Amino acid sequence: MTPELALKHIWTLAGCDPGALRSVSLDGDDPGLPSVFRVGSLASATIAATGLAAVEYGRLRSGHRQQVTVEMRRALASFRSERYLRIDDGPPPALRDPVMGFYATRDGRWIQLHTNFPHHLQGVLNVLGCANDRDSVAAAIRNWDGATLDQTLADAGLCAALIRTPDEWAALEQAHAIAALPLFEIERIGDAPPEPPRTAAGDRPLSGVRVLDLSRIIAGPVAGRALAQHGADVLMVNGPHLPNIAPLVIDNGRGKRSAVIDLRDATGRETLHGLVGGADVFLQAYRPGALASRGFGPEELARVRPGIVYVSVSAYGHEGPWAQRRGFDSLVQSASGIAFTERQAAGWDEPKHLPCQALDHATGYLAAFGAMTALARRATEGGSWHVRVSLVQTGRWLQSFGLLPDGWKAPDVTLDDVRDCLATTQSEFGSILAVQPAEQLNETPAFFALPPARIGAHEAQWA
Repeated sequence: MTPELALKHIWTLAGCDPGALRSVSLDGDDPGLPSVFRVGSLASATIAATGLAAVEYGRLRSGHRQQVTVEMRRALASFRSERYLRIDDGPPPALRDPVMGFYATRDGRWIQLHTNFPHHLQGVLNVLGCANDRDSVAAAIRNWDGATLDQTLADAGLCAALIRTPDEWAALEQAHAIAALPLFEIERIGDAPPEPPRTAAGDRPLSGVRVLDLSRIIAGPVAGRALAQHGADVLMVNGPHLPNIAPLVIDNGRGKRSAVIDLRDATGRETLHGLVGGADVFLQAYRPGALASRGFGPEELARVRPGIVYVSVSAYGHEGPWAQRRGFDSLVQSASGIAFTERQAAGWDEPKHLPCQALDHATGYLAAFGAMTALARRATEGGSWHVRVSLVQTGRWLQSFGLLPDGWKAPDVTLDDVRDCLATTQSEFGSILAVQPAEQLNETPAFFALPPARIGAHEAQWA
């Protein structure tokens, strides 16, 4: 699938004005990175859809449409933003725990562990009964059959995935549940009067839009970052007890303010309810149902704040037996056959992931696209809206693009190759060199008005 066809699919599925597609220019062809999958088409299409959705929402205020240009090489740099991040001319803090990775099992299978959070690492070590080093973990896993360990870790609420072939994945009940869903959903969940874009300082497409970003790591934070780069006031909300990964806080915190609220106590829940009353978008990436148990489900917030746009990001989707399973981009790649396919094409001994966290980034941009599309609908027809996206639905869509048999032979792209896609910002973390927005709007360029901030640097209130 070409970037143009992929963009048309997104735009048509959302029921957007087909005439707007004439305002988009896409440049570049796959493979832009070493992969048999058309990652560049996925990157260009999802980023272009986000830029065009911003233009269309801004047009409701300005009355005219801008041009959007996306170069594939810049889109792929954005999809690798955490890889190219530099702090004070040096590397950022470590992104991955040393135990994370692929391991051979007793029955000749492979399993992937995801241990970047300390409590996930300790949980895996407890199940395996071994020391905290790769050799000990590898030896312990050789005493397990792959499917048994996969299910045992999932039942314990831990993060792992058996490496499956595409056919093995397709036979699972979870794959059947996902196959019945579209790439994303934008559903009206309540009545509210129309809300045209409010008059606000600045003429950026999302000036005046307030976003609560209750997400961590990549997919959800990328969505909030994409909204911020078009002018939204994004307030990131973390729990004081929840772990984070330092370089991702920096990379995905650009353009946002950051507050801490403890939803485990009544005061924290009251504070968040107060913020919801002044919000336009509520973006969350908790497992399905987790926030609803605290009183922050989509229907509840539509009653608290009629006209809210509620965005849900999940790993394995909201339907099927895996809906509550913890997951990350690389685990979805492993479970759904992507890592197997990359390995088979390249002839590697071990499984092989995509050359970037493509499911995370694409899902983040689709979440931002859905949010802006819902805001435009709210402006013209009113209502409260629920947008749903998931890593596994995005992965399924990527797999439908077809393969580039020799795509894995494409040269890798180094930091020096993309220096023209990066810019330096001064922050409390030091001098940050980071990838800039890939979508180019000819009248209101995307940019970050704020540097990244440490978690909890701001008060839990609207500016």
